[in-house]
Order: sequence, then structure tokens, then C-alpha cells
Amino acid sequence: MNKHTKLAILVAPILAIIGYIASDYYMEYKAKQPKIFQLTLQESCLIANKQCVLSSGDFKVNIYSEGNNTILNSTYPLDSATLLLVDKNNQTIIYDMQRKENSYYWQAKVVLKPQQTLRLITTIKGAKYLAELQTN
Repeated sequence: MNKHTKLAILVAPILAIIGYIASDYYMEYKAKQPKIFQLTLQESCLIANKQCVLSSGDFKVNIYSEGNNTILNSTYPLDSATLLLVDKNNQTIIYDMQRKENSYYWQAKVVLKPQQTLRLITTIKGAKYLAELQTN
């Protein structure tokens, strides 16, 4: 064997280990980048009848009114949920929803009015799911 082959045999394992570590750092960096997904309405939205389901892939959110509370039910546990109501004058009121029973159920003391724009922001492990809809 010549000296170049010997050097290559010695350096190759070191380069492989460095490449493995660098790829791990890169994957960790990519995982921490913010992700934003849009929730789309499945059919019609009847909040009073508990028939307002928003979805993005396997993730589904049901939003409905019960008395003076607006309740959110999701298929995956949420880290946070924020409800934004936009009135006719384009003024936004922000309501941070509170965990109700567990991280699948969230509520806010809000009475939803008809023909009001509703925006929803939910967070799961850093990924944000956004929706905008009209109340009926």
C-alpha cells in the first residue's frame, strides 16, 4: 500500500464520525424551526350545534359554545390555544384559552355572536395551526 491509501484508511472513520455528528446537529436545527399549518373547515360550521370541525391532516379541532364558554376539543394534546374575535370595526379581542380537563379540552369565557370573524391559533410541540372562520 502506498502512503495515500494508508492515509485514506486512517482518515475515513474520522470523517464518518464528524459527518454523523454534523447531520445530527442539522436535524436538531431543522426540528426547532417554526412550522405553521392551516386548519381548514370540514363542511359547514355550526358552533351552537357542536358541528364546527377544523382539520389539518390527522389533526382535528372541534370548537363549540356551551353557555357562556367557548370550548375547544382536539385530537392531539395542545400546548396552548388562543382565540381571537374580530368585530365589524376590525378590532381584535384576544382570549387565551385555559385547559379545561386535560390538554385535549380548552375553554374561554366568551360568548360567540353570529356573523363574527373567529381566528384560532393552536400550538403542538412548537408547530402552530391557524384557522379563520365566520360564526353562525
